[in-house]
Amino acid sequence: MSGDRGTGVHGTGVHGPDDHGTAERVVVADVVDRVVTVDEVSVAVTTDRDGAVVTFAGVVRDHDEGKGVTALDYERHPSAGDVIAEVARSIAAAHPEVRIAVLHRVGALRIGDVALAAAVSSPHRAEAFAACAALIDLVKERTPIWKRQEFTDGTDEWVAAL
Repeated sequence: MSGDRGTGVHGTGVHGPDDHGTAERVVVADVVDRVVTVDEVSVAVTTDRDGAVVTFAGVVRDHDEGKGVTALDYERHPSAGDVIAEVARSIAAAHPEVRIAVLHRVGALRIGDVALAAAVSSPHRAEAFAACAALIDLVKERTPIWKRQEFTDGTDEWVAAL
């Protein structure tokens, strides 16, 4: 269902004089069908002006609600790349000192794989932590991605988002 292998901001929004540079501060925001790492998003946002780089790795775990998980398969809506880019821009607008990189992986994932990698840099740690937490929450809430979990008992289920 996915075909994007982009590494830049997905979407085609037009930015006017009131965007306060948010488009330039969202370095990477996409949904991709390849391996993603915290290192790649961290490197993307780090500059000499930053005193903090906060990262997040959403990792596939081996359980969910008391059931053993063996694998996941993430699928995206065609708008997922645009939505994750808009989410990142909204966080950048709310936190004017940060730079953001966020990638969500789709496709077949195994236990231990990174499904979501994000990094937020800022001159100061408090803003980087706050923006990264808000980014992850909003990505989970708004990005149209579904997962099919396979359980150790042979059953499976579809659930929305992360």
